[in-house]
Amino acid sequence: MSRRPDIGEPRPLPPPPNRSSLREAALAHLARFAATERGLALVLERRIARWGRRAVEDGQESSTVTETVNSLLPLATTIAQDMVALGAVNDHGFAKSRAARLTRSGRSRRAVQAQLAAKGIDSSTSEQALDDTLGQDEAARDAEIAAALIFARKRRAGPFQREESPDDASDDHAEKKARLYGAFARAGFSRDIADRALGMDPDEAETRILTLKASL
Repeated sequence: MSRRPDIGEPRPLPPPPNRSSLREAALAHLARFAATERGLALVLERRIARWGRRAVEDGQESSTVTETVNSLLPLATTIAQDMVALGAVNDHGFAKSRAARLTRSGRSRRAVQAQLAAKGIDSSTSEQALDDTLGQDEAARDAEIAAALIFARKRRAGPFQREESPDDASDDHAEKKARLYGAFARAGFSRDIADRALGMDPDEAETRILTLKASL
């Protein structure tokens, strides 16, 4: 009969990850979260690295642990590729879903592209997903204006500006306008798109937002 560890006694170090355990970890992660191919590989790489840190803390030879970790890291990429082949990971589908969600929240196309790049989506996949989700040419411009309107609504600017109080009217209008345009620029919206959004009639603005959200 095996002895249970005493309270306070460190748990025994588990064996190093292998293809089977990493595959199980990948499936468990995908059951809870959407992931890109690169994102899943990073999850598995961190799992391998955690084992390595614990092995060193447990007193194992650092050079031996490093060699083991380095030999295991390529498995993370291989298993992520396996998940793509199985259809469990789809970068294009992930990009479309994320692009729709971010645009509905008032993110510019440029900001969406940056978010997708941070998730490991390559530029060609990102562009295709954005075209499929938001359209091209005039349709893409309409989506960008609607996203800018959502951004403006969050800031209570343009069509959504509250009535000014006497104190507000005494503020430096030029300075407030410059700050507002700066916020749009930092969010990735062009000056032309910001002008269209900020100068729009409130009823048309609401209609454009509703049309965008209904289409995504």
